[in-house]
Amino acid sequence: MKKTVLALLFISALSFSQEADYTKIPQLQTQATYTTEVSPDKIIVSITLSESNNKGKVAVEELESRMEKVLLENKVDLKKQLTLNNLSSSFKDYFLKKTDIQKTKNYQLELYNAVDAGKILAGLEKQEISNVYLLRTEYSKLEELKIELKGKAILKAKKQAEEMVKNLNQNLGPALYISDIETNESYGLRNSNNSGLNLKRMKIMSFRETQSYLDRDFIVDFDKIRVDATVTVYFKLE
Repeated sequence: MKKTVLALLFISALSFSQEADYTKIPQLQTQATYTTEVSPDKIIVSITLSESNNKGKVAVEELESRMEKVLLENKVDLKKQLTLNNLSSSFKDYFLKKTDIQKTKNYQLELYNAVDAGKILAGLEKQEISNVYLLRTEYSKLEELKIELKGKAILKAKKQAEEMVKNLNQNLGPALYISDIETNESYGLRNSNNSGLNLKRMKIMSFRETQSYLDRDFIVDFDKIRVDATVTVYFKLE
């Protein structure tokens, strides 16, 4: 038992010694970031259908029928791309305030490009369905892209290191240490015709106010997703 403990202590001491020696190796430390942009291939939109609390209110079922018509006209697969999140009725408000019961349905719609999104948003607005919000945009192959960018960032780090040692009468040796620091992605939304009309404004603008926009070709232009990969590499100097 004592021999085993001594052996373990010896191995630990040797490992520590090797680590200490490692820090004394002449080395060059460099960091590199590789960046690219990709177009989102998944656009998630929220659509809320709600009865108006007035004499001329439109039933949720009617709004639902109008919405489905617009989606089918734009070749949306209702079973795969449209999801019903909830169905609620304001029974509490009815009993407390003695008001009419109003039903609300919230849908989540999955689209795959900006052109289809623009056509559908315009079609919904023409049907007086304007309670539409952008939830998020995604890129389906994001994880694969991050791995690819890390490899390119390492190559960039090596090129930086080679340039740095050119005038030092030294050679760049093998990598001693590689750290995958981080990968980040950023998203955005803009309107290509610069009219200022976007999903948030479509929520608060009246049908009459938006009609002048919708009579023209209207395309929602989603910003590309920016992806950054950063690595740190220590190279041995020879």
